[in-house]
Amino acid sequence: MTVPQFSRPGAVDLSALRRTATGPSTTGGSFVVEVTDEGSLSAEVVNRSTSVVVLLSVWSPDVPESVQINDTLTRLAQEFGGRFVLATLDAKANAALVSAIGIPSVPLVAAALRGQLAPLVQELLPEPEMRALVQQVLEAAAASGITGTAPPAAAEPADTDQDAQPPETPARYPAAEEALMRGDLDDAIAQYEAALASAPGDIEAGAGLARANLLKRAGGVDLRAAREAAVSRPDDVEAQILVADLDLLGGQVDDAFTRLLDVIRRTSDADRDAARKHLIELFAVVGDADPRVTRARRALTAALF
Repeated sequence: MTVPQFSRPGAVDLSALRRTATGPSTTGGSFVVEVTDEGSLSAEVVNRSTSVVVLLSVWSPDVPESVQINDTLTRLAQEFGGRFVLATLDAKANAALVSAIGIPSVPLVAAALRGQLAPLVQELLPEPEMRALVQQVLEAAAASGITGTAPPAAAEPADTDQDAQPPETPARYPAAEEALMRGDLDDAIAQYEAALASAPGDIEAGAGLARANLLKRAGGVDLRAAREAAVSRPDDVEAQILVADLDLLGGQVDDAFTRLLDVIRRTSDADRDAARKHLIELFAVVGDADPRVTRARRALTAALF
């Protein structure tokens, strides 16, 4: 097996491992799965990460700190209700697999998004800090169009062959995607804008630009102040748009769409058009294949006509 190594900071591509799932792995909790071999790494981490955030925790029973990290992440997995899946990999029991992936040390927690494995932490954090880190990962994932929610592992069918997701087409703009992953939003925006200048109307470049702009708009925003402004100024389109962005980044996709649809229904002229254009931009962030986008598009048509 040839697998990219952790040879540099940032994302590591695991897409070479993507293949049809061969069956469920042992679960350690409702939203916790155990990685024991290349097959379960492919099924539970690589394939699954195309639609939902996966956190991979590499641990060892000989490293108490890593056991505590698993305990914390297991509690958070239940708390977040399937917005991320925790995959655990016992480095002691699976030394060959850990070596093949190139894990530098234990403990290690990495985020898997679309087959890209990005190291997050290598030490035990207090639970509030770990919760905040998870929320940041979910927000970045939402901006990349990953907004799925996993069912409890115990509810999955015994044979997952029929449910296995097909391999995802590799990103056409990997440098821009990597810039998004490392938080260099200006670089990502510049690259996507250049792509659109060369190929106007390119759907993937347009969606990437929308994601990068979304993250930049919401960066450093005071969540409480933004929501209070939206409540006190219901006809302030910019205030409603900002909270819709925050809702989307927080994984509340339907709430974001509903907020803008309500603005469209009760406004007219320039305000209505601004809300409409922004809603369409959020559709691009989530992706047309998402059923929530399909429902919201129907609602938008009804609101406009």
